[in-house]
Amino acid sequence: MRNRRAALTAIAGAASLALALTACGQSGNGGSKDKGGDAKGGTIGIAMPTKSSERWINDGNNVVKDLEAKGYKTKLVYGEDNPDTQVSQIENLITQGVKGLVIAAIDNKSLNNVLQEAADANIPVIAYDRLILGTKNVDYYASFDNEKVGVLQGTYIVQKLGLDKGKKGPFNIELFAGSNDDNNTKYFFNGAMSVLQPYIDKKQLVVKSGQTALNKVTTLRWDGATAQKRMEDILTSSYQSGKVDAVLSPYDGISIGVIAALKSDGYGSKGQPLPVITGQDAELASVKSIIAGEQTQTVYKDLRKLADVAATMMDDALKGKKPQVNDTKTYDNGSKVVPAYLLQPVSVDKSNYEDVLVKGGYYTDAELK
Repeated sequence: MRNRRAALTAIAGAASLALALTACGQSGNGGSKDKGGDAKGGTIGIAMPTKSSERWINDGNNVVKDLEAKGYKTKLVYGEDNPDTQVSQIENLITQGVKGLVIAAIDNKSLNNVLQEAADANIPVIAYDRLILGTKNVDYYASFDNEKVGVLQGTYIVQKLGLDKGKKGPFNIELFAGSNDDNNTKYFFNGAMSVLQPYIDKKQLVVKSGQTALNKVTTLRWDGATAQKRMEDILTSSYQSGKVDAVLSPYDGISIGVIAALKSDGYGSKGQPLPVITGQDAELASVKSIIAGEQTQTVYKDLRKLADVAATMMDDALKGKKPQVNDTKTYDNGSKVVPAYLLQPVSVDKSNYEDVLVKGGYYTDAELK
């Protein structure tokens, strides 16, 4: 395995988008051999955060399918949102002799020691959708353009309220962000605020709760029940008069919690429509909610393509090739700039879900009814 690490540390140049866009259609070269050993038939460890989220179940299954199509065995584990559990699981995978690790971190700062163990065993590591921080022992990062996710959410709110068409408001908005231990949270939030902040500054958007700083609006573990409780508290303390016109929600599970709180307060009934509510991941329950006129928007990220990117990266790395990347500047984890391949997200609402999600083969009409 002595030549693999040298190959991994070489940062690949910016590459064509053609790598990832074939989703599950690419096949691995099962006859190729790792420059430093035979990886054919080896086991890849896949560590996902939780089975409580539909998207992570889909991610895990997709990565398994794509790696097995390339000739690898797989071992998929879920940490159930417990960082210590995930560390223990990764330690066990290393002990079992996996050839590579694909990790969606629960706590992006908790993996330094265990990833040193992976490096000592010459095991390549791909950070999956969540950047792992504070260690040089992460080789590549596969994700989406996370700042653009937030830009799409913020832009949707502005357009839906008509602020871009000259409406002055003021409109009341409340802000939610993701988990404070997920590096993506700041990218989503900063992207959204790059669009919303000018309107807040001009008082066309008003945050009645006063909670605007990122550290005041995070939602630990992206938990819907935590978001519901915070929304209930905001309604009680800040909306004795007036109404909520929009909610920036970074994720569908949070959106569902926010909607539950709003409906308990009378929103969604006659004369009190639900506000504009964004989301992310196009989870089945939220797409159905959009169709039903409750959640307003979600940001669709094709997890099939993300899994294919990660599987292709791992396959290339194990064969001594330079995985293709298209970002070598943005994702500094505190110890190194991690070369990344970023896919593009898509805004989805009631007007285009059929074209994007159904015609795109992500859901069937039957699943959405």
